Amino acid sequence: MKIAFIGLGIMGKAMARNLLKHDNAMLTVFNRSPKPAQELEKAGAGRAGSPAEAVGKADVVFTMLSSPEVVESLAFGDSGFVDAMDQEAVWVNCSTVNPSFARSCAEQAEQRGFKFIDAPVAGTKKPAQDGELTFLLGGEKDDIENLRDLFELMGKTILHVGPAGQGSAFKMLVNALLAQSMLAYAETALLGEKLGFSRQFLMETLPGLPVSAPFLKGKAALIQNGDFEASFPLELMHKDLHLVDITAYEENQPLFLAGLAKQIYGRAKAAGHGRKDFAAVHEFLDKGE
Repeated sequence: MKIAFIGLGIMGKAMARNLLKHDNAMLTVFNRSPKPAQELEKAGAGRAGSPAEAVGKADVVFTMLSSPEVVESLAFGDSGFVDAMDQEAVWVNCSTVNPSFARSCAEQAEQRGFKFIDAPVAGTKKPAQDGELTFLLGGEKDDIENLRDLFELMGKTILHVGPAGQGSAFKMLVNALLAQSMLAYAETALLGEKLGFSRQFLMETLPGLPVSAPFLKGKAALIQNGDFEASFPLELMHKDLHLVDITAYEENQPLFLAGLAKQIYGRAKAAGHGRKDFAAVHEFLDKGE
């Protein structure tokens, strides 16, 4: 099996590295900045000079890119890779995009004669490294089953939620909850400090309560240490909330709290926290920027 992987950021590099464990596959990678691709080349991957070169003769093409705009540019722009794909190939888009964009990609793939799987993931840096991501898959069941061994190298949960577009639709729900849960925790903990509780006490107790989301235990450690090395950059959370906003508009469903969260994360990004982990929204609120 010949596999291409395009996009080697925090998540993509770890995912591609896990694909190297496949016993009967050849992996070729491309990234716009060369260093991650060079690292994977040393680990055994082939390195392509362009997206079109990466997908040539590939059976499966994975993309893990930062935004719909970047997917649009690399896939459908000048020298876009879709025109270089074999007709029997499968494009698996793991990038977080809005559902209507994912459906458009599926339609364009069908017009060109190849298959498309909508495959965003839930999980951050460490689950990606450990091969423990959750895949939220939209597409034809048979196409997904044919690639199950690849998904299982990168993830521990393979969730088929419907046709193409529904994977991205479910990811909108996941990230809307994730962003708002982090924000609610941050401002509640800051109120707790004003009420006389120590930060250490709050970081050690609040995440263990039944009312707290499980992921907050890890984020509490970042807050307590003041170290916001990004597992999921705040600027990408802001981007995802924008995609949630677009989706809500298209579906005529008001999202008052998610809209407010988008504004707060946007202000935190503007204040210089964009490349930090999204838990740095606590630091932003703490400083009153």
